[in-house]
Amino acid sequence: MTSYIGTATSRIDGRDKVTGTARYAAEFGAPDLAYASLVTSPIARGRLKRLDVTAALKVQGVITVLSHQNRPSMADNDKAYKDQVAPRNGSPFRPLYDDGIKFSGQPVAVVLAEDLETASYAASLVHVAYDEEPHVTDITRQRYNGMALKAPAKPRGDATKAFSESDARHEADYFVPIEHHNPMELYASTAIWNDGRITVYDKTQGVQNVHGYLCGVFECDPGDIRVMSPYVGGAFGSGLRPPFQVALAVLAARAISRSVRLVLTRQQMYAIGYRPAMIQRIQLGAKADGSLNAISHDAVTSTSEYEDFHRNETTWSSLLYRSETAKYDHKLVRLDLPTGCDMRAPSAATGVYALEAAMDELAEALKMDPIELRLKCYSDRDQSNGLPFSSKNLRECYRQGAETFGWSRRNPAPRSMREGHEFIGWGMATGVWEALQMPIAVRIALTSNGHAEVSCATADIGTGTYTIMAQVAADMLGLPLEAISIKLGDSTLPQAPVEGGSWMAASVSNGIVTTSQAIRDDLLKLAQRLPGSPLKGRSGDEVVLANGAIALKTDGRDATAIADVMRSAGIDRIEREERTTFAKDDAHAHNTHSAIFAEVRVDEDIGVIRVTRVVSAVAAGRILNLKTARSQIMGGVVWGMGMALHEETLIDHRFGRMMNANIAEYHVPVNADVHDVDVIFVDEQDEFVNPMGIKGLGEIGIVGVPAAIANAVYHATGVRVRDLPITLDKLTRKA
Repeated sequence: MTSYIGTATSRIDGRDKVTGTARYAAEFGAPDLAYASLVTSPIARGRLKRLDVTAALKVQGVITVLSHQNRPSMADNDKAYKDQVAPRNGSPFRPLYDDGIKFSGQPVAVVLAEDLETASYAASLVHVAYDEEPHVTDITRQRYNGMALKAPAKPRGDATKAFSESDARHEADYFVPIEHHNPMELYASTAIWNDGRITVYDKTQGVQNVHGYLCGVFECDPGDIRVMSPYVGGAFGSGLRPPFQVALAVLAARAISRSVRLVLTRQQMYAIGYRPAMIQRIQLGAKADGSLNAISHDAVTSTSEYEDFHRNETTWSSLLYRSETAKYDHKLVRLDLPTGCDMRAPSAATGVYALEAAMDELAEALKMDPIELRLKCYSDRDQSNGLPFSSKNLRECYRQGAETFGWSRRNPAPRSMREGHEFIGWGMATGVWEALQMPIAVRIALTSNGHAEVSCATADIGTGTYTIMAQVAADMLGLPLEAISIKLGDSTLPQAPVEGGSWMAASVSNGIVTTSQAIRDDLLKLAQRLPGSPLKGRSGDEVVLANGAIALKTDGRDATAIADVMRSAGIDRIEREERTTFAKDDAHAHNTHSAIFAEVRVDEDIGVIRVTRVVSAVAAGRILNLKTARSQIMGGVVWGMGMALHEETLIDHRFGRMMNANIAEYHVPVNADVHDVDVIFVDEQDEFVNPMGIKGLGEIGIVGVPAAIANAVYHATGVRVRDLPITLDKLTRKA
């Protein structure tokens, strides 16, 4: 019997990607293809006063210039512009809708030409005059003017009083700046015109989300638009909502009745996706033995002037640590910036950073080992609702991670470990994320020649969805991996949610199991018609599909080839589509957990920081593919390095403009920054989260990493930097 689940299987789409066979949104063409280039606003707030396109239209090869003054009709109500993951409150941005300017970088015109170079040149000739209005883009100026949000968890006891009476107290502010998505693939949309109907090739994490959005914006029938995204060159939150370029590409195609391609420049992408800035104040109070008796976590995050985007930033402590009292406060400030979006582990990457840095500082005050403190405060229940976890093998993560890292050899005194001109620091932190799943539909077509096609509208944003779908289908249908083909990223396929929140692996895998069982039951009915069949009177639970046959679980020798069953019935194809929902489990909390250990080396003279070792021990239920799973965690660790030491969007608040909107000046880790990363998957059985016991892996890899590195930097230098990223100027200034 084949068994692919849990093995280190190479990506089935890998060859297509490395050979260039895989095509992305900007690589689909058409004979009548026109090219679009954007004109964007340099001001952060105001109105468009005058737009002169005379010079642009004189350029040979220019087709037209679209603005709010001459565009085709678009819906005029907020509901039409909402998408599946839009904030509940506020008015979504309407590209090219009117003369209002809401943020710097906002598109104000689209130039269409016969080639990209002509379109780009002509766009530079469009002259725009503005009536500029006062703007605010600095979260620190608005810190005390925020709108209070409903606390995601109820307070417990009197945390203020308990904190004042604690034997050990820690209180500090922690700051995370705006961080921008910089996926490899630029955001692009190619709208292929076909006699009024449009097929859109789009970079997105949810083709059906984009499809619904476009149908709403252009008030058209669902059959008039099809959205496809077979491959995505990275997204990780920035592609959850439809970016403005997809609406503008379709708008342009409708305007000229031709196919149109619109690719954003790297700079223009900075008007789409970013992690909002965040100021956090943490108060931790403990008894002399280290047990917590007070946690207060206050957060101020930013959003745009037109939408209320926020996530749960403050209550992650309730999932990790036992405390007698706790209170949470979250405020939202409005800035003249585009609405932020989800970025890898939204709220956890930022909220857990502050919490875990604060726990390290409390351990220092108590003169306790950081692991000892965390074990002292360990909670087997979600403190906010009292529910036990469906599984939580975090203690084993601490043990295995510490043993692999060599934590017992750590000298706890700051600046006590060194080699040559470098101080060595060891730090650790905890990670936590949600284990979610969403309703989903999967279609499977099994043919008598032993091939199965598995279809679902989900996306593969580079995480390996193609491969795990094939693995699960192969095991469930009893076929070799090469006999499975996967179709995804097409809005006409069976329903799927956007790929985000680390819920897709659990959702689609369980969906494949549901549909495979329906296929199995159909085969069983056919097999039972065969003369002398050993399967007569048997139920679906008693048989299995294995090695191209249907057989009794108890005796694999009583097997009948699937091909024989289908030929005998006179059919060449069995096709089933089933929808999978997940029973609500009100008796447990569902989460993944990790323990991260980091080593840094800091140059004594100039303060350069190198992350030389990271060990990440993860408990995430059943692991589907050891190879792609390890890659996911490694990618999260690298992203966490960037968050700790590199990433920061700089804004000139005088103009409300981003100053480093490129990957030359927006720093991210490169190969030379990444050294030894070790990933450990801690065994964890979960009988409650879903039938297959799967928890998502995408987000957990980054959570806790910035704090582990920050704690290691403190251990190396004795300098505590609480505002990310930790750059050498901050380190030397505070030294």
